[in-house]
Amino acid sequence: MFAIVKTGGKQYRVAPGDQIVVERIKGDVGSNISLSEVLALGGNGVPVIGTPLVADAAVSARIVQQPRGTKVIVFKKKRRKNYRRKRGHRQELTVLKIEAIQTAASTPEPVEPAPTVDPTFSPDPAETPVE
Repeated sequence: MFAIVKTGGKQYRVAPGDQIVVERIKGDVGSNISLSEVLALGGNGVPVIGTPLVADAAVSARIVQQPRGTKVIVFKKKRRKNYRRKRGHRQELTVLKIEAIQTAASTPEPVEPAPTVDPTFSPDPAETPVE
């Protein structure tokens, strides 16, 4: 089973046992958190797509570490104007270990297939095949 969750403005496809790196989430290393913004569920039978979220679904995860990303250098320059600015940025990150995916107790109803269209049907009577 897998889920698509949203955190930090990004979407991630997760399954139990996965480790993902997301933007910083408040919490201590080793603490459990719940990601409640589940956009879709799949992997066993009919996929469930939320509108926009799947009701009563959550992903439980454990915080493994709270590192910082690699440094990104931002250098601005305008030639012949003696304008030079150098700034750096390090994104704060969180490494999560996905523990489980909780869903609603009720199973979703199967989606009815779309009605099939007769291949010989034509809306223009001049194009109707004559037998």
